[in-house]
Amino acid sequence: MNDTVNRQILLVEKPTGKLGPEHFRLTKGTVPVPKDGEALLRTRYISLDAANRAWMHGATYRAAVEANTVMAGGSIAEVVSSNDPALKPGDVVFGDTGWQDYAAVPAKHLSKMPKLEPMTHLLSVYGIAGLTAYFGLLHVGKPKEGETVVVSAAAGSVGSIVGQIAKLKGCRVVGIAGGKDKCHWLTSELGFDAAVDYKDGATYKALRAAAPKGIDVYFDNVGGDILEACLSQMNNRGRIACCGAISQYDGVPSAHGPRGVPGLIVVKRLIMQGFIVMDYMDQRDTALADLQSWVSSGKLKVQEDVIDGIENTPQALIGLLAGENRGKRMVKV
Repeated sequence: MNDTVNRQILLVEKPTGKLGPEHFRLTKGTVPVPKDGEALLRTRYISLDAANRAWMHGATYRAAVEANTVMAGGSIAEVVSSNDPALKPGDVVFGDTGWQDYAAVPAKHLSKMPKLEPMTHLLSVYGIAGLTAYFGLLHVGKPKEGETVVVSAAAGSVGSIVGQIAKLKGCRVVGIAGGKDKCHWLTSELGFDAAVDYKDGATYKALRAAAPKGIDVYFDNVGGDILEACLSQMNNRGRIACCGAISQYDGVPSAHGPRGVPGLIVVKRLIMQGFIVMDYMDQRDTALADLQSWVSSGKLKVQEDVIDGIENTPQALIGLLAGENRGKRMVKV
C-alpha cells in the first residue's frame, strides 16, 4: 500500500438490474487530513455484505449510496493519527470507511476493537456477522431446547453461525442453501441436522421432509419465495427473525410477495420481527464472551472467505450476491 496514494472504488452508476463490474471504477485520490474529532484510518479488511447492495436502492438504516461517490462499507482499520483523545495511533477500530485505503472518520462513529489474531475474526464471528446471528437468534427467535430452527442463506456469514448456535442450544437445525456442496458442508462440517437445496426447485416439499414436525423458529435472510415456503410450515406461536431479504436486492424481485400474510400470522399466532444488530450493542460484551468461549472450545467453527486486493472488491460483492461464498466474505486491502 502506497502511503501517499488513496485507492478508492467509486459507485459510478446505480444499477437498475443486476449489479455488474461496469457500475464501479477504481480511482486514485489523496490521503485525507483528519479534522478535529476525527481519526485517519488505514483500512485492513473490508466487509462484504448483502446490505451493500440494498444501500444502492435508497435509504435504509443508513443513507443511500449515491452515484460517483466512494462505495460505502464497513471495515476493520488501524488508526494512523487521531485528533480525538479516545483514539491513538495503532488502535484497531471498526467503522464505515468505505471502499478505500484511507479514510478520515469521526471518532464517535468508530468502535474500538480488541487486538487479537486472526484479525479477520473481528469481521466474522466477533463482528457484525457473529453478533447479528447471536442477537437475532437468541433475542428475537428465542429458541427452546428440542425446537426446530430453520435458517436461510445457511452457508453465509450469518446463517452458518445461526445454525451452530441453535445446535448449541439443543435444537434441531435445518439449513436452506444453494447447491449440493453447500448443503453437504452444513451437515458434515457444521453439524446441521438437515439441509435443503433451494436450487432443486422443490423447496416446500424438501423442507417438509427435513422438518416433519414443523418450524418453531425461522431465521430469514432472504425473503421472497423461501420466506413463503417457511411461513406456511410454521408451528403455532412460532417466531420469525427477519434479518435480510437478499432475494430482493439484486435484479428483478419475484412477481409476488410471500402469500399467507397476514392470514397465517394471525391463525398461527406468529411473532415476525425485523431487527438491526446495532439495537443490541449495549449487550455486546456478553455476546462476545459467549462467542469467544464457543470458538475457543471448538463448539463453534469459523468459516472465512478472504479475497486479496481492493481492486477485486466489486467482483467479490457480485460473487457474494450470486452465492459464491461460504461463511464471511471480506477483502484484504
